[in-house]
Amino acid sequence: MALSYEFSIGSVRVKENTLFTSSDIEHMLSCKSDDELCRYLSDKGYGEGSTTEEIIKSHTKAMWAYLKSVAPDFKIFSPFLYQNDIHNLKAILKGTMAGRAYRQLFLFPCAVDTDVMTEAVENRKFSLLPEWLSQPSDKAYEVLTHTGDARLSDAILDRALMEEMLSCAEELHSDFLIDYFKNTVFYGNIKVAIRSARTGADKAFLEQALCALDGFNKSAVTASAVKGIDSLLDTLGKCSDYDCNRAIEAYKASPSAFEKFVDDRLIVKAKEACKRASEGAEPLMGYLIGNEAEVKVIHIIDCGIRTDSSQETIRERLREISG
Repeated sequence: MALSYEFSIGSVRVKENTLFTSSDIEHMLSCKSDDELCRYLSDKGYGEGSTTEEIIKSHTKAMWAYLKSVAPDFKIFSPFLYQNDIHNLKAILKGTMAGRAYRQLFLFPCAVDTDVMTEAVENRKFSLLPEWLSQPSDKAYEVLTHTGDARLSDAILDRALMEEMLSCAEELHSDFLIDYFKNTVFYGNIKVAIRSARTGADKAFLEQALCALDGFNKSAVTASAVKGIDSLLDTLGKCSDYDCNRAIEAYKASPSAFEKFVDDRLIVKAKEACKRASEGAEPLMGYLIGNEAEVKVIHIIDCGIRTDSSQETIRERLREISG
């Protein structure tokens, strides 16, 4: 029997009750060691494993299996899967060029079979890949082969990803996905511009790395970025689209505050749009995004424990959660 969104939404609303609460966050913050954090996650039934990474991997695998079992159309998750595809492609490219093992770095699930992707790179048969990925992959390969410029190679693939996420969101006719990925791409551009301004990247790099987007003035950002970080921040601080001016104020406080602002903005959008939705795919996507937010929280707390950071410092870095 074909699945319906009515069934899926009913199922995911129950699943949402397992997402982290503020009480869970406080329990994790009180953990004094990585082992203690692992025990808490295991006792909660979050996942299986003896390390946080093993537990997260176990949880993520189970989450995707659940979503695949209840989604009437798994294609709604394509823009999220493409992010794993790009990660995997970068791993294959760099591993092949350096003669290093790379399969242990793969992320799943993905839209493109990793064996097909490996054959495409190792035999330079990029026509095996989806149309949106074949030409950028060939170009990234060419850059690595002739210049060894991994940063430019990554930027070419990242731009292809941003363009495809936007295109896919439009094709799925989801107002939420369109808004979500416009925000994702906008801040992807901003992060590229900031890194470029700090490292002295030239105009040619920025032209290849930045993605066209409504509300993003590519020419103005490029012109200011090549002048340095102060010029770029001045330009971005005058932009109100996507709350950019607020994000730049956060950046001036600290780069970590900026990252938190961007992550929180996205999770809040998901909570607002997906939790009140009574039809369509949004509740399922909201559950996915909520899980991704939880993984970031675990990583932040785990990193804080490992670096012996104060609870106050860790708390300042924590992201919003969906639960």
